[in-house]
Amino acid sequence: MIEERYELAIGRIREIEKESTVGSEFRDYFHEMAGFAIMIDELRTELQSGRYQALELEELKEWNHRLYQDILPDRYEASYGNPSYAVNRCGKDYGLALSFLYAELRGAIAYTFEQKTEYLDILFELLVEVYNQFEEEPYPAIESIKETIYWYASDYCDVFVADRIREQIDPDETFAAGIIMDSDLDDIRYLYQFGEYISENELQTARHLMKLDDAVIKRMADVYTEGYRIGFVNTGKDLSRKSAVNIRYVLGFERVIKKAIANFEKMGLKPVIYRSGVSVLTKRQHLKIGYFGAVANKQYEYDHRNDQALFLDKKFLERKLEVVKTTYESCKELAAGFAGPACIEMFGEEPFAPEQKEDVLKLSEKQEELVLLFDSRQSQITNEYIRGDERSFTIVAYPVPEIGERYEEIFDEIIRINTLDAGTYEKVQQTLIDALDQGEYVHILGDNGNRTDLKVQLYPLKDPQKETIFENCVADVNIPVGEVFTSPVLEGTSGLLHVSKVYLNELQYKDLEITFANGMIADYNCGNFDRELENKEYIHDNILHKHPTLPLGEFAIGTNTTAYVAARKYGIEEKMPILIAEKMGPHFAVGDTCYSWSEDIKVYNPNGKEIVARDNSVSIQRKEDVSKAYFYCHTDITIPYEELKSITVVTKSGEEIALLENGRFVLPGTEILNEPLKNADK
Repeated sequence: MIEERYELAIGRIREIEKESTVGSEFRDYFHEMAGFAIMIDELRTELQSGRYQALELEELKEWNHRLYQDILPDRYEASYGNPSYAVNRCGKDYGLALSFLYAELRGAIAYTFEQKTEYLDILFELLVEVYNQFEEEPYPAIESIKETIYWYASDYCDVFVADRIREQIDPDETFAAGIIMDSDLDDIRYLYQFGEYISENELQTARHLMKLDDAVIKRMADVYTEGYRIGFVNTGKDLSRKSAVNIRYVLGFERVIKKAIANFEKMGLKPVIYRSGVSVLTKRQHLKIGYFGAVANKQYEYDHRNDQALFLDKKFLERKLEVVKTTYESCKELAAGFAGPACIEMFGEEPFAPEQKEDVLKLSEKQEELVLLFDSRQSQITNEYIRGDERSFTIVAYPVPEIGERYEEIFDEIIRINTLDAGTYEKVQQTLIDALDQGEYVHILGDNGNRTDLKVQLYPLKDPQKETIFENCVADVNIPVGEVFTSPVLEGTSGLLHVSKVYLNELQYKDLEITFANGMIADYNCGNFDRELENKEYIHDNILHKHPTLPLGEFAIGTNTTAYVAARKYGIEEKMPILIAEKMGPHFAVGDTCYSWSEDIKVYNPNGKEIVARDNSVSIQRKEDVSKAYFYCHTDITIPYEELKSITVVTKSGEEIALLENGRFVLPGTEILNEPLKNADK
């Protein structure tokens, strides 16, 4: 039946490519969409016959370019994937709907490689149904087109969403793992078997890893997997009860991933490796969660981040939540065995500052409220089956070749940074914590153009002999080593946080300012765009994630001056990922605390003291109404050392204890952290 549906749909699409039965302003669009579907059919035939897998490297590159060329930057201005172009050609309402359909159809690339014929049936039938409406005279009402798309989303929610949940927790979903484990990783052609866009970054990364000694690959994999294991140990969670680990990474790192899979299997964990979502039903805005290749065009991804605005309403979200609940219930044993994600992130690409466009789909205020409600309820369901107090994670990052001519040298330096001796940092950081534990609040002042003037209120200790406010973070879940952090008391936390330039979730911010009042965001702005309204919308969408406000969920002091000096040496400060950048100065996270969903688990520093600052006045509401306790986001913002005038602990008696002054550590016992900085100044 599935195959018959496919043949009927693709047969009709072949006719569409030759027909002229729709109006001239829409004819080109449907001919292009038909051409794309026919190309997908050709790809499917090549894959099924085995001819694709046997192609030479240059032939594979040609195929890859064909599949993605229409959204590449040099073609995007005249692509129906560009909502602005579609609106210009087809009118505002039709253009936005048809550009949505274009983006949704592009998921067919992934589905073809994964042999998901039913998914192709659904997409091709949707294209035919919309086309048929445009054959009518007069043109269909836009509401009719929206209704068709609405029922596509609603009817097939139990296919796309249910399958998505299963592939996130089921090790038997082996498409990517099979490629990694079964391919000859010395033959670079394997990269083209995933169906992702492959750029020079992925090719050169894989080639660089081919040149590394097995001992280096083992060292990289061991740091990654051991950090994951220690994360369970340090939080008192039982890893032996788990059976699966989710591996997330960017293509090119397969040699390390293959070794990591072997390491995880020794812990009793099988790999779950799923693709970043390609459908409006399974992805979260423009964010990449899963494995993925190069992003062919970040502006394209950004333009389509709110595509669900075309159909989203309360009834649809209730339907989606029903599917989520039903699927987890049917897979509850798999869910209970899920240990959490282990992520290898990439950095070094040119910072992306998106163009804010008028001709894109945007959520209404009502839809934004519905999305926030959905996120809350979905997270509660997920936590019911994959308990936050039983799972963990780890993250490590490496550069991509695009970072510059000294890529290989930088790569080696990052390996060194990721494997720094934790023992040295543990002792120095404990000295910082001993001073911080005496404080009522911490005062942070910026310098050299940085306007930060912020007071962070600290948790009051009841028994300083047994309790501590800050966690001594020594490279377990967050690699590399180098920070102490806490959950601030919101009441009394006030002032301005300012950063001249920062790169968050792949987006660049210039002159970012966030004002806090009693620990909550009261105002914000940046200098990315000429109009203040656009700047505020940019922050509202991508830092506040559409919440009216967020709490200051974390305050931390980064101690990894070695990483800071390396960044300055190679001129890559703004390209450093937040994972490393947060260790290169004080940082402030807006959103949930670092202990969300596991606040009641007692955690201890290496010196045996319990870390008691795990809650704030927002998260504690989970005891009464969990929907009011979490925001489902956590964004770290770092002030670099050179923009820092001082960090001072102020005790209840008014005594001031200086930790940093003019970008240098001044607290006795922490001077060793300045050694890399001294060498950099020579």
